[in-house]
Amino acid sequence: MQFSLIICTYRRAEAIVKLLNSVALQTFYPNEIIIVDGSPDNDTQKLQLSKHFRNLIYYKVDAIDRGLTRQRNFGIQKVSDAIEIICFLDDDTILESNYFEEILKTYQTFPEALGVGGYINNEVKWEFVGENYDAKAKEFYFDGWKRKEGSRFILRKKIGLDSDVLPGFLPEFSHGRSIGFLPPSHKIYEVEQLMGGVSSFKKTVFNTFHFSNYFEGYGLYEDADFTLRVAKSGKLYINTAAQLGHFHDASGRPNQYKYGKMVVQNGWYVWRVKYPNPSFKAKIKWHLITCLLTFIRLTNVITTANRKAAFTESLGRIIGWFSLFLSKPKLN
Repeated sequence: MQFSLIICTYRRAEAIVKLLNSVALQTFYPNEIIIVDGSPDNDTQKLQLSKHFRNLIYYKVDAIDRGLTRQRNFGIQKVSDAIEIICFLDDDTILESNYFEEILKTYQTFPEALGVGGYINNEVKWEFVGENYDAKAKEFYFDGWKRKEGSRFILRKKIGLDSDVLPGFLPEFSHGRSIGFLPPSHKIYEVEQLMGGVSSFKKTVFNTFHFSNYFEGYGLYEDADFTLRVAKSGKLYINTAAQLGHFHDASGRPNQYKYGKMVVQNGWYVWRVKYPNPSFKAKIKWHLITCLLTFIRLTNVITTANRKAAFTESLGRIIGWFSLFLSKPKLN
């Protein structure tokens, strides 16, 4: 299967070289690599990446095409006709050597798959404990593996607001468990959400779907929006054997206030994309959990060293929540 790799980047010249070095070591190498650079500076352009990596095409986009979703849509338009699979990677990831081999293997195992996601292996510590394990209150257990439960989920369990669906699926009240709650079992799991920065899709998907321009700039939750829409048409999978590391680069990220607003406003948007007419009970739960998570973040002003970041993000969440009663985002 011929496949293309699209990397959208913004002010991360050093990080993208590390990623491309890991791509160069792959057992299956991309038939084309498309770099879409939205940086206002020329640091990435000066690297002349096409001279150092095979099959690489570099594009520097203007402001009209800048932003994660716009850059992805731009890159899709540049994919060659012969390509069957389009892969996306965040520019601050580093791949295990068999990443693409495992991704393509999934499409062969599940020919009906519209999309396949990879697995981030450096953010959560898991422990294999086998079947019939009795998980403690501060643990999350799934498919023979356990991990430490986050404080927000511990509290949500106590007050009856935990997710009622499997990881990678969205409850009617949203606020589910992400694919980060799937263990490193080397198994393949069906989901309805993929992380955009470690995802792939059949090229034919883009005859019908595109990344929404509602998500400007940093594009928080744009991947959830896109994959929830695609999942209504077919199957999506996570292959936990397709592993990579995500090394969060602070460059190019929004300030904490804007991030906080996006958490709430974009979260509401994604929820309503999946459930345009949720029940009254689901609406109440969504708002309760949103307020609870804001309160927990606000307590970080006392419990963490980075008090300013915690306060400004909390303020952004509060303003974002109140804005929903004044002017809700318009669904595309």
